[in-house]
Amino acid sequence: MIRASIVGGAGYAGGELIRLLHSHPEVEIGQITSRSRAGKFIHSSNPNLRKLLTKKFCSPDELTGCDVLFLCLPHGVAMKSIDHYMSLAPKIIDLSADFRLDSDLGYEVAYGKPHLRPELLQTFTYGIAELHRDRIATSDYVSCAGCNATAVILALLPIIQSCSVNSIVAEVKVGSSEAGSQSSEGSHHPVRSGAVRSYRPTGHRHVAEMKQALNIGAVSFSATSIEMVRGIVATCHVFSEQTLPKERDLWKAYNLAYLNEPFVRVVKDRSGIHRYPEPKQLAGTNFCDVGFERDADNNRIVAISALDNLMKGAAGQAVQNLNIMIGISERIGLEFAGLYPA
Repeated sequence: MIRASIVGGAGYAGGELIRLLHSHPEVEIGQITSRSRAGKFIHSSNPNLRKLLTKKFCSPDELTGCDVLFLCLPHGVAMKSIDHYMSLAPKIIDLSADFRLDSDLGYEVAYGKPHLRPELLQTFTYGIAELHRDRIATSDYVSCAGCNATAVILALLPIIQSCSVNSIVAEVKVGSSEAGSQSSEGSHHPVRSGAVRSYRPTGHRHVAEMKQALNIGAVSFSATSIEMVRGIVATCHVFSEQTLPKERDLWKAYNLAYLNEPFVRVVKDRSGIHRYPEPKQLAGTNFCDVGFERDADNNRIVAISALDNLMKGAAGQAVQNLNIMIGISERIGLEFAGLYPA
């Protein structure tokens, strides 16, 4: 049995992680920290866990040793105390952006400030299993990918691997939970409800992850917030330098990439309302659905993906990485199929 503790358990990603680990047959939950909620029951911030978990939050200052430590902290916080966390656990899974990029220069460009511990950037493995499963299996330190980056990377990976690409234009539509549990002027209900808000048409920090993971020079990326709580749908326009691959070759590329992947499904039907990936069916699951369309008139492939930003984009991805790190089936603790209708 693995003893796992969580630093920063009161946020949305932390709450999902608690939910998953509570029912994980190979994990015993140790401590769950929250500076603002220390001494309060877990269900004070995660009401879905009422009567299922009787633990209370503790202060980060009370944190003791464990087998695996999950860090669910705001960006820029984990690196400040990473030596302390490393002294408490032999394995760390970080859900923030602090150790996602390989270089300090890349981090400074993406986040606008120097990295505090650049010598550790190469120590962490980028935690998308479909890319780096073998490295994750032998790593003690894993950094989970950004939710938008995960959606775009998994949509594009088969195309990048199978044909020559000239340019990529990617756009995501995201739910409100991506902004986190802290309220803001933009999340105020009269302002947020019904809004379709382009909140990052250029300069999104997840672009650095996309370029690094896919080994490409440029991605034009935009993000739009829509009226949805959970979920991301990514629409990626890929323009080729050569004649487009035939439909059967694109099918072959996607099947080659994902046929044996437990949490990626190719969704591409000829008819019906569910012929493309759609996040509503994925709420609470660790699946990423991917699909594509071939646009020969414009020498373009449209790659589409959908996922739950709090699951495959955060907590679910973290548990999948945990399973790989400790050598058990990736599916354990993540087999919820989702609800329909929802």
